Amino acid sequence: MKLTLEEVSNVAFLARLALPEEELRRLAGHLNQIIEHFAALQELDTTDVEPTERVLPMVNVYREDVALPGLDREDVLRCAPRSNGEAFLVPRVVDTADGKDGGQ
Repeated sequence: MKLTLEEVSNVAFLARLALPEEELRRLAGHLNQIIEHFAALQELDTTDVEPTERVLPMVNVYREDVALPGLDREDVLRCAPRSNGEAFLVPRVVDTADGKDGGQ
C-alpha cells in the first residue's frame, strides 16, 4: 500500500496544515518508507512467539508502608515567609464572589 500525494494532502488538510506541494511530496516519501517498514514486519513468522504487551517483564518493587515522624510545626512555620502560627499564608489565586481578598 502506498500513499498518494492526494491522500497526504487530505491528511494535511484535516490537520489544518498548509503545506506547499514540495513538502507534501517529501512527507509522502517519508510516510511510504514507514509503511514499507511495517509491511516488512508483517511478513515475519511469529507463530512460535508468545503474544506480549511489553518486551521486558514488569516487576513492582514494594516496600513496607512505614509512617515516619514529621517535622515540627513551629520549626517549619518559623522558616515560612508568612504564617499565622498554625499554617502557611499564601497569596489568593481565586477571587471571592464580592471581589474582596478576605483581608489576606
